Amino acid sequence: MRKLGLVIYRRYGTASAFLGIFGAVTVADVWLPARDQSAVVAWASTSVANLEHHPVGCLLLSAFIAGGAVSAWPVLIALALFGANRAVGNLRLAVVCLAGHVIGTLVSEGIVAYRVDAGLLPVSSRHLLDVGPSYVVVSAIVVALAFGSWPARVAAAADLAVLVFGGHIFAGLTSLDVAAVGHVTALAVAAVLLIWVRRARYGRPHGTRGAGELGRSAQERRAGRPS
Repeated sequence: MRKLGLVIYRRYGTASAFLGIFGAVTVADVWLPARDQSAVVAWASTSVANLEHHPVGCLLLSAFIAGGAVSAWPVLIALALFGANRAVGNLRLAVVCLAGHVIGTLVSEGIVAYRVDAGLLPVSSRHLLDVGPSYVVVSAIVVALAFGSWPARVAAAADLAVLVFGGHIFAGLTSLDVAAVGHVTALAVAAVLLIWVRRARYGRPHGTRGAGELGRSAQERRAGRPS
């Protein structure tokens, strides 16, 4: 049993942790009175106002509060994260998803802040509700499509199709809608980080050697052994 738990942690640690925390927060939220639910969402929302007052808290909690259909999110999270996790490991997936979520949020809300200051949006836009795990999910989808097995890629592609055609995650992009801009940014960030993931996953390019390897090869040649 312990060995099985270790295998699950190594292959699916990040995905399991994210899904587990999301489930726990969702269950806890269901038991709260409606007034308290609204208060939690308002505090966790990554709005301009909240990012100015408690950026770390809202950035962390917002990813674990369902936006839209609560029952669909565990499936969407699983389809994207588990295949990506097995493909690239815990740390790499965590870095890509965190970067996609944080940068996607800061770019989209930064545009809102600029437009409010420029008089292009009302001041009330500083308090828009912006929660949900979708930036994390789309970041993981990019990883799964790039490095996952064929079943993982099919699952990720289906996940993306549901989000695009069912969730309309890019709707309002031309009018700089917060969610649409955030999703595009998260996808772009994940795509850029694929370069780092590939290098970390596969190591140095074929045919290159470190200084230690070159030193050992020279010693072997002097000793008459094949390098």
